[in-house]
Amino acid sequence: MERIAQGSASLDEATEKGLADLLEKVAPLLQAGRFHNVVDLLSLASDAVDMADDAMIQKLMKAYEEGIGAAWSLSNAARYAQAEAATLPVPTLFGLLRAAGDEDVRRGLHFGIRFLAVLGSRMKDDGEV
Repeated sequence: MERIAQGSASLDEATEKGLADLLEKVAPLLQAGRFHNVVDLLSLASDAVDMADDAMIQKLMKAYEEGIGAAWSLSNAARYAQAEAATLPVPTLFGLLRAAGDEDVRRGLHFGIRFLAVLGSRMKDDGEV
């Protein structure tokens, strides 16, 4: 701290006290060599700000909106299905087959089967064909 004060005689008392407090808090990071990680993190944040152009922001916002929309849609569907399942009697096996006659049920089943097929294909080992 004395070296800093000697190097800059224009530092007032409050600034010197602030620097001393800052050095005291940063000392464990400096001693352990972890302060470099903080500087690297700040560099990464600075690079992200430099790279963030309008097109990138628009793509991120679109992805965010689509993700929130999908989550909202799934949440509403789950709440609606839960409310219906709680009020309706449990169907028999033949009742389930009759429900499969509904176009919306078939569309949902088709989506579920396609989703599971894609998920299964992503789970293959690299060696499998």
